[in-house]
Amino acid sequence: MGMQATLRHCRMSARKLRLVADAVRGKGYNEAVGILTFLPKQKAAGIILKLLKSAAANVEETSEFDPEELVVRSIQVNGARMMKRFRPAPQGRAVRIRKRMSHITLELGPSRKGR
Repeated sequence: MGMQATLRHCRMSARKLRLVADAVRGKGYNEAVGILTFLPKQKAAGIILKLLKSAAANVEETSEFDPEELVVRSIQVNGARMMKRFRPAPQGRAVRIRKRMSHITLELGPSRKGR
């Protein structure tokens, strides 16, 4: 039995978030928190750290597991709707700017070593 936490319409591209998500996939809760705290990609790591703590709080609220025995079972980062803006360009033209967003789903559950 795992618990999910979802963040929708995050104002960062999925490509940048996937680099951080790959670093914590399959790790234990305490190890993942340590990795995210000291990762050089601070904005993406902060977003995923906040989501990880939210999932841990969900698990504590609904079941009897401690955060020490939890594992990041899966983390998915998908693209979301883009905001489209225009910017002036030379010779009277306009250039489209795509501000990308993403959806993050993190599943946290007990380790399967005992089973």
